[in-house]
Amino acid sequence: MKTVLRTITMAFVFLLFFNTFTYAQAANELYQFSTINALLQGVYDGELTIKDLKKQGSFGIGTLNGLDGELIGLDGDYYQVKANGDVLKLTDDAKIPFATSLTFKSDRAAQLHDSDYENLQKSLDQMKNDTNYFYAIRIDGVFTKVLTRAIPKQDRPYKPLAEAAKEQHVFELNNINGTVIGFWCPQYINGINVPGYHLHFISEDRKFGGHILTASLQSGKVQMSRIHAFHMELPQGTSEFGTAALNKDYSKELKAIEQ
Repeated sequence: MKTVLRTITMAFVFLLFFNTFTYAQAANELYQFSTINALLQGVYDGELTIKDLKKQGSFGIGTLNGLDGELIGLDGDYYQVKANGDVLKLTDDAKIPFATSLTFKSDRAAQLHDSDYENLQKSLDQMKNDTNYFYAIRIDGVFTKVLTRAIPKQDRPYKPLAEAAKEQHVFELNNINGTVIGFWCPQYINGINVPGYHLHFISEDRKFGGHILTASLQSGKVQMSRIHAFHMELPQGTSEFGTAALNKDYSKELKAIEQ
């Protein structure tokens, strides 16, 4: 009997250790739903829900079905920044056509002061070990200026993202506390995700945010993590522009949208 109990106890301890180890390994593994090229082609509807996205991570960015504004995941909650400037906390049934998400665990940090957007990106460049990995980025601080955008919800027949982005609404706030959430991706990921920096912002009071066009940091803490694994689910939707759109190089369109 004692032998049986000892065996059961050891098995329980092993399972507990294994599950804890597995969870630790899951940190900084990037999950992505769909591709940036699919979004550029107008694949704006997906079946992934916020509930499902939360299972993949509590930190991320993306958009909502119909290209309805900007998606921000921070500290376990997901928010939608609408084109009218409203910030909504999303319910689990909201659906997504494109998102990147992970369980964020910083492996490097720094304090930055008095940085415009160009110098901020240079500082982030110096924190990266190399340019072959993805990196997740979080910046908590006081910003002297934040310029963001959100694209209004699109109606069918959908326009390509480059056309839809011309309808973007731009917002600016000065001297605001908040958090930058986003990723840096290497050039070889072009077409799958956004090469370079793709950053969103949400204010501390959760009343302002969006896709960052430019920002100036007064002071803040930068946390960064190198992403060592990448998992992607392909989009279920189809482009309204036919299969020829699949082979198009969207680099110029993407660069114009990011500016």
